[in-house]
Amino acid sequence: MNPATEVWEKVAALMQADMTTTTWNTWFDDATAVSLEETRFILYSPTRLKRDIIVARYLPLIQNALHELFSAEFEVVVLTEDELSGFEENTKQNNFLPGTEEYTFERFVVGSSNKFAHAAARAVADHPGMSYNPLFIYGESGLGKTHLLYAIAHKIHEEHPSYKVVYIKGDTFTNELIHAIREGRNQEFREKYRGADVFLMDDVQFIAGRDSTQEEMFHTFNTLYELKKQIVFTSDRPPKEMLRLEDRLKTRFEWGLLADIQRPDYETRMAIIKNKAIRMGMELPDFLIQLIAENITANVRQIEGTVNKIMAYQDLIGDTVDKNTVIRAVKDIFKEKSDILPTADVIIEEVCKFYNIEPATLRGQGRSKDISLARQIAMYLIRQMVGTSLKDIGKEFDNRDHSTVLNSLSRIEALVKNDPEKAEIIKDITTNINNRYE
Repeated sequence: MNPATEVWEKVAALMQADMTTTTWNTWFDDATAVSLEETRFILYSPTRLKRDIIVARYLPLIQNALHELFSAEFEVVVLTEDELSGFEENTKQNNFLPGTEEYTFERFVVGSSNKFAHAAARAVADHPGMSYNPLFIYGESGLGKTHLLYAIAHKIHEEHPSYKVVYIKGDTFTNELIHAIREGRNQEFREKYRGADVFLMDDVQFIAGRDSTQEEMFHTFNTLYELKKQIVFTSDRPPKEMLRLEDRLKTRFEWGLLADIQRPDYETRMAIIKNKAIRMGMELPDFLIQLIAENITANVRQIEGTVNKIMAYQDLIGDTVDKNTVIRAVKDIFKEKSDILPTADVIIEEVCKFYNIEPATLRGQGRSKDISLARQIAMYLIRQMVGTSLKDIGKEFDNRDHSTVLNSLSRIEALVKNDPEKAEIIKDITTNINNRYE
């Protein structure tokens, strides 16, 4: 039941204690709850007369009942038929991919490094399912792949509000499938994704090597493709470099258009800095913009982080934005990145998430092939990413001795050198760990 409906039932019971049955039936018999917000309760009444009478005579009663239930003041709004339609439309708009509103085509800075991917994304958003299907955008982390994915979603939603637009991350797709299988909701899972008009998957590389997920993706892809529904993927590498991805999926991912995004060149970095500063209401002289562009070259995320840092110095400390402020912000960005080391708990959590096992199992004495491999990878990553001593690594895993840890590290080091697929797994897990600190 809708939470607002439950609240309205309780409010109704309190109000009916203070009015006759005839009065209640006359004005409230067809009133229904629409929404319960943090400080606002919204009702619907089908006729303007009833709405006006409720507002004029009974609003204090409703507010008193809400105060009795929540010990808080609520604004009460009563909508008529026309107003309800407008409210539902606004709610639908506001609830579409909340928190991603700024990721539009208008706010995407185009340069030589991303011009092709941007043009392809625009074409897909303008004519979903008509061309470039699937669209596969790939490139390093922090270059704007997700921005383009959200921009496609928002543009299509704006132009075709009735379309079912589904956005999902590759690892989330896997986790949802696992839960659906456990709970016997396979059909519900399939309907959710195969019923999409637009299917957008971020970080599709994370489905590679997972048999059940790849099987589900194969059939989901075929269904959507045959129905001419738009499919868009992003990844940190092209399909041919996904060593653990089934050939039948590699082939399908390459059916449409592959578009890569490179690191932004100097001119694009300049434009990104100017754009970000303007949006934040900050004016940066050209020589300071050049200074940032010359020093921050890795990705868009670092560039925007530097501008955010400069803005924070100005707002919180009252610093004048000058060369020293910019130099300090640039240094802070590099310092933050290098100083943050993942904890053993975070590494173990991400390894467990990848292999779908419990941390207690990983830390324990289980000796099955998958558990042993996952445990050894966790030891290896703790050593590589944190530099923890062999003794302390052993303590994390049920007090295993020095020689056991050393053997585990040696095995994984050999796999990294000689087994490309295992090396890819470790790369994916490392990416997930690093993303926790972005």
